[in-house]
Amino acid sequence: MTKDAAHGEQASGEPASVEIARGSLAVNGTEIAYLESGRSGAPLALLLHGFPDSAWTWRYLMPELASAGFHVVAPFLRGYAPSAVPPDARYQTGALVADAVALHDAFGGGPDAVIVGHDWGAMAAYGAAAFAPARFRRVVASAVPPAGALAQGILTFAQLKRSWYIFFFQSVLAEAVVSMDDMAFIDGLWADWSPGYDATFDVARTKEALGSPERIAAAIGYYRALFDASKHVPELAGEQAATQAIPPQPTLYLHGTKDGCMGVELIGESVLEFLGEGSRLSMVEGGGHFAHLDRREIVNPRIVEFLTA
Repeated sequence: MTKDAAHGEQASGEPASVEIARGSLAVNGTEIAYLESGRSGAPLALLLHGFPDSAWTWRYLMPELASAGFHVVAPFLRGYAPSAVPPDARYQTGALVADAVALHDAFGGGPDAVIVGHDWGAMAAYGAAAFAPARFRRVVASAVPPAGALAQGILTFAQLKRSWYIFFFQSVLAEAVVSMDDMAFIDGLWADWSPGYDATFDVARTKEALGSPERIAAAIGYYRALFDASKHVPELAGEQAATQAIPPQPTLYLHGTKDGCMGVELIGESVLEFLGEGSRLSMVEGGGHFAHLDRREIVNPRIVEFLTA
């Protein structure tokens, strides 16, 4: 494990009010980089980002959780710089579950750990909580509902229009198109998914994380593994199955009412049928897909309150 100190930055580029450390460690044969805040030895809060994003997406939440008494770790998902491109080329959701569980163990998480996930990170959080329930006390997920709830609405015409990029990513053109014109594709997704939010800082960090052809291929590889079972390996069968299971822990699910990626019509009280006892559904008025950023003054206190209960 290696560590060095670095200051976080606000969306404006100004330094954050707390120091955020950077480090890396080997996880399941892949070097995983991470951001870290809070006191080592405190209850672990593992924060998982999605696409198209990076661990810097949590720069506002990290100091709040650290102040609430957590040891906060936000990894860059496998393939996203400065994490390594995994030599095993595993991008199925079960691989993210395995990484989350391994990170819990590497940081000595214990039974009081909590896990927070957005987008792909949400799917990994559901799976990790279901696969290793003794490791995580509470779960927070946003922007992608649990698998059972998602299956009820994903194939509507309105949602299929929003999800066009998933199907485009199955094509041989995907890598070339995403890389064109300084990855203007990424700018477009952020603008569509969280309309009105100034994503200048976030888009720059995302482009750093996806700044080479093999890293763009890695990010797209997650989507290809959704539909191609040949990209799944038997040794991750348990972790993969857990992504379809109901996590038993109390879970806070957050969804922005103006999410341009996952439509608000996907979300209803039925979400709670696919979450553990004591779970909550929290709609974020005016929030986009990245509600933890564009409505952080609403979202982050809800997360802290839930995780400290």
